[in-house]
Amino acid sequence: MNCCRIADLRHKEVVNIKDGTCLGCVNDVEVDTSCAKLVAIVIYGRLKCFGLFGRHDDIIIRWEDIEVVGEDTILVCFHSRCVKKKRNRFLNNFFSN
Repeated sequence: MNCCRIADLRHKEVVNIKDGTCLGCVNDVEVDTSCAKLVAIVIYGRLKCFGLFGRHDDIIIRWEDIEVVGEDTILVCFHSRCVKKKRNRFLNNFFSN
């Protein structure tokens, strides 16, 4: 049985096997607390203009879409439907008033 800590996932690069693009590194995970099961990995969106205009959308990848967790890389079958918008950003709140 192979074991991997959540802290070890943060250093792994995520690659989409559909087109070979690098999506980034794992920044966060979603856990179902009722059954203590890992549900998804989260890759934060890239910065827009050095962070002055916030970030692009986060990428949420369900655990079922992960094909291989390797030594340095996680291979996923990514669909664009797994994207979630960031909320409560400083500039978005500042300009919405």
